[in-house]
Amino acid sequence: MIKSMHNIHLGKIEQLVIHYIGNKNCSDGVRLCDELSNYTNVEDTLNKLITSNFKFDELYQFHFFPDLELNPVYTIINAMFENTDIDSFINQSKNMGRYLYEKTNHPQIKAGELGVFYLADCTVDDELVGCIGIFKSENKQKILKVEDKQTGYDLADIEGLSIQKLDKGCLIFNLHREQGYLVAIVDNTNRRAEAKYWTDDFLGIKPINNEFHQTTHIMETAKQFIAQTMDADDEASKSEKIDLLNRSVDYFKNNEQFDLQEFEQQVFAKDDLIRKYQDFSQNYAQENQVEPVKNFDISPKAVKKQERYFKSVVKLDKNFHIYIHGGKDMIEKGRDGDGRKFYKIYYQEEN
Repeated sequence: MIKSMHNIHLGKIEQLVIHYIGNKNCSDGVRLCDELSNYTNVEDTLNKLITSNFKFDELYQFHFFPDLELNPVYTIINAMFENTDIDSFINQSKNMGRYLYEKTNHPQIKAGELGVFYLADCTVDDELVGCIGIFKSENKQKILKVEDKQTGYDLADIEGLSIQKLDKGCLIFNLHREQGYLVAIVDNTNRRAEAKYWTDDFLGIKPINNEFHQTTHIMETAKQFIAQTMDADDEASKSEKIDLLNRSVDYFKNNEQFDLQEFEQQVFAKDDLIRKYQDFSQNYAQENQVEPVKNFDISPKAVKKQERYFKSVVKLDKNFHIYIHGGKDMIEKGRDGDGRKFYKIYYQEEN
């Protein structure tokens, strides 16, 4: 199993080629360039854009059924790492552009520039490796340019790529080739189902099944189960739902090792609720094509990332918010003689 924690340092861009990829659904076509792009005047800005956008907490690998070798982008990357001369680099980047165009067939996918670049002298856990990067620009930004004239200054707007945020990006490190390489991604426009074309349809990647991914998967499964099961149960109150969410988070924050049976007992406690969770978990794993695991090292980074999605607030009309951090037995829900709903809260100290 490829581990989740890596000390990764990126080198500098050594070569870059940019192509224009239109929307196939709109018959935009492509413009594939025959030479490397000149970035001398913006080299520092470009390197900063790459290094500031990628995080390495969750890593991915190429995959394809039934054979990894049938993944087109994986095959192109193999050829790029094997033959590093400029002509081969440009030709393979064209192949990548043509393949991306074939996948850009949803009407909502924007046309844009595809950049393919090579990073030399990257280090992964003190090992020197090469890295091939890809980015797709879809959203342009406008800036105001001050134009100096003899009689004063004028303003003009210029449209271009963002120097702070990549729309879509991918880094492929020349490690673990047989397992699908070590891949990092960024996707700041993946807000709708059609945007999955970048990670699923084009790249064909999946999360590496390590402790970060396993922790994320179990926490997500628990959150979805609690939300769906408790929402479907008319007798379950929001406070009970929040109590389960809090117990789930507390288990991951207070333990270094995950044990499935222990988790089920501490969080869900009741046999009937545990059985419901087990059925839900099995179906959730099958739907998301994840192998079920019973024991693994808990990733603190994954816990910190997931914790923000475990809401512990009961919102009462527009008047009150009750923050619940535990102690389900200290809060009661009821209805008075006039039919008004209420919560009764017990406490020992007022801070």
